Amino acid sequence: MHQYLAVTSNGLENLLVEELTKLGVTDAKPVQAGVKFTASNDLVYRCCLWSRLASRFVRVLAEFNCNDDMDLYLASSAVNWVGHFHSSKRLVVDFNGTNREIRNSQYGAMKVKDAIVDHFEKKNLPRPSIDKENPNLRVHVRLHRDKALLGIDMVGGGLHLRGYRPKSGRAPLRETLAAAIVLRSGWNEELNLLDPMCGSGTLLIEAAMMAANMAPGVKRQSWGFESLEDFEPETWAEIKSEANVQARRGVKKTVARFWGMDNDESVLKTARENARRAGVDTLIDFSQADASNCKRPEGFETGVIVSNPPYGERLGTEPGLIALYSEFGAQLKAEFPGSQASIFSSSDELLSCLRMRADKQFKLNNGAIACIQKNYSISLSGARSDLGDNVTQIQVAPDFSNRLKKNIAKIGKWARKEQLDCYRIYDADLPEYNVAIDQYLDHLVIQEYAAPKDIPEEKAKKRLTDIIRASIQVTGIQANNVVLKVREKQKGRQQYQKLAQKSETLTVVEYGVKLSVNLHDYLDTGLFLDHKLTRRQIGQMAQGKDFLNLFAYTGSATVHAACGGAKSTTTVDMSNTYLDWAKQNMQLNGQVGRQHRYEQADCLQWLEHCDKQFDLIFIDPPTFSNSKRMEQSFDVQRDHIQLMKNLKRLLKARGKIVFSNNKRQFKMDVESLGELSLVAENISHKTLPMDFARNKHIHNCWVITHKE
Repeated sequence: MHQYLAVTSNGLENLLVEELTKLGVTDAKPVQAGVKFTASNDLVYRCCLWSRLASRFVRVLAEFNCNDDMDLYLASSAVNWVGHFHSSKRLVVDFNGTNREIRNSQYGAMKVKDAIVDHFEKKNLPRPSIDKENPNLRVHVRLHRDKALLGIDMVGGGLHLRGYRPKSGRAPLRETLAAAIVLRSGWNEELNLLDPMCGSGTLLIEAAMMAANMAPGVKRQSWGFESLEDFEPETWAEIKSEANVQARRGVKKTVARFWGMDNDESVLKTARENARRAGVDTLIDFSQADASNCKRPEGFETGVIVSNPPYGERLGTEPGLIALYSEFGAQLKAEFPGSQASIFSSSDELLSCLRMRADKQFKLNNGAIACIQKNYSISLSGARSDLGDNVTQIQVAPDFSNRLKKNIAKIGKWARKEQLDCYRIYDADLPEYNVAIDQYLDHLVIQEYAAPKDIPEEKAKKRLTDIIRASIQVTGIQANNVVLKVREKQKGRQQYQKLAQKSETLTVVEYGVKLSVNLHDYLDTGLFLDHKLTRRQIGQMAQGKDFLNLFAYTGSATVHAACGGAKSTTTVDMSNTYLDWAKQNMQLNGQVGRQHRYEQADCLQWLEHCDKQFDLIFIDPPTFSNSKRMEQSFDVQRDHIQLMKNLKRLLKARGKIVFSNNKRQFKMDVESLGELSLVAENISHKTLPMDFARNKHIHNCWVITHKE
């Protein structure tokens, strides 16, 4: 008899105790991420072959206090290694964990390897060789603070590697985790099972193997215990032969039926191949279907629906996932009354979109991701009565939904009249729904303002989920055309930093001018919507003028000026990316030629050295900037007079400066401006469009001219 540690995932210890007890273990004791027990050779062989939940079985050779590398070496040297395996065996040391003295797992593995090799040499035996690629045996070490466990891996690799899945779908579940999900779903071998988002089929294959009483390790070709000195080949051959017979007979005797659906035919092909290799392909019916519109298959009266839908850390976008879960929940209630559902996800907010009350829930991890599994009973009575669109909209953030409808009715009518493809339809109108929502043709951009610190994170997530769901319902815009961003207080040019790499652009029209926007890759889209009236006014002022655009960003003001008949334009920005964007915007409108110049430069330095003059200057500097590419920091309140001093030199006698900034408490230094013989007219109210009427301090705007 030896002591063993069955290793599993956190949260599955008690489930593994139940499994091992059924296999014949009498003293199973749960520990952190594992179960300890004693067993004879034949019992541990059976456990290795039949366990669906353990990731490995370790024969425990030593447990000891380990404060430093000397403790580790001495304890490893004390093990009678020659009694466990021959020196001809190739081995590797798997070392997990660190402490204050042993800070590197590779160093820990090296010390254990040295102790093993030295042990053989002291007995005048050949040194066992180290082979990381193809070892016969794996030595397992687990270190936590000052406690260490040393043993031999009886399997020789993860038990989740059943042998039927050489490649996975886009976001695979480990087979051991899939088995745990099935076991906790409420399913048993006499119930039908359906996975509407089956991916590579792992959940269904694991369940079908259970129904067929098929040992999960029956396809495995080699085992670590086969290289041990006390290996009993006859006993092992008998156990393995018995499992093979049961597998063949079990498939024929299986009562339950299995259905798998996925919207990706290539993934389904992989699932079918996996099922064939597992020997359960005759039990599972795979078909292409969309989970958001899944129908009850023929032959499935009642049973269990188990699924691992995509969640944010893995696949898809959050708005799209919210829509998916919402539609999936509606279909479950419409198509499967009287059945049970068990859904596994990392997001409780997404699970809430199913709009079903859980009977049970379990917490466990998918790798490093904390997840939750919820079991639901789908009601027989009134299953379809609560699925109407109107009812759904009332139940999801009714105050927000009603406000959004009113805004769209009013602002949408104005936007159509003004020839605007993009405009704001909601701007934190209700304090508890603190977002801004902009519409760009058939796309929505939802910008979440960072929640106050006194709002619990879970509450903020729930509100955001409701906002996205309601926005999709009210606008009718496809979930995949909804973009979610988080807007916090920005420093310098942080708002211009890249967030993604989709490089998808959309062409919109603003007062007859075409502009390219990018809804995904940056915090801002390339177009500040609050300045639409400012840009239109610049276009109206630019006829026959030499126009200068400083801190030009994507050059939208330049385009309006050029389309308004400017004689020449000069566009200055520090970013080549945005200057290229500005050129693209100009080309969209046919504005090309040598009269349009683009300067990549720090605008403040460029101003000091420029020797040209302009009739019309637009400048919209950042509130504050300390970019590494600038020689000094810039503060619009502190430095605006110095800015005007340089601009005055560039301004022709009857020229005009349109000066804007978005510092809420900005105060124009009128006195200092007068000393420069400049005069300013505040036109902020004239440049505030209807869709920003609630936010009267979104920007300041001034027209500055020479004193007459």
